[in-house]
Amino acid sequence: MTKKEIVKTISESCGLTQLQTKEIVQKTFEAIIDTLVEDPRHRIELRNFGVFEVKKRAARKARNPRTGDRVDVPSKWVVTFKPGKEMEEKVLQLEAADRALETQSANGPDSGAGDDARHEAEVARLAAADATPRAAVDDSGDDLADAPASAD
Repeated sequence: MTKKEIVKTISESCGLTQLQTKEIVQKTFEAIIDTLVEDPRHRIELRNFGVFEVKKRAARKARNPRTGDRVDVPSKWVVTFKPGKEMEEKVLQLEAADRALETQSANGPDSGAGDDARHEAEVARLAAADATPRAAVDDSGDDLADAPASAD
């Protein structure tokens, strides 16, 4: 996903113009960069998202893969990211869905065992999706959340 796609998604969900949203997103990125560079701890902790931190990598010896010669690699500053708990959990749910799909394909489409795997994959996919309830809207734009259920 690109910054442009992030801006579009946020602007649609918040009702802001893409220009306003782009400015907010850009300012957020600039604040993260400035804080990492200027803050004495070189650290930003965003709860449920993760921790950005600037660390110094030690100098080391490496080997040139083409010639096999030893090369001295100097120390350098790098930005690290450690995902937060919520992000870790969502990634683990993706992993579970992937395993379920692998099980499904390993058992073959005619074995019948794929039904459980498909169900498990769908449950994991839905759990990974945003669980925030959204009101149903029909083509006319009318909110269907308060509409009575049809008796089909």
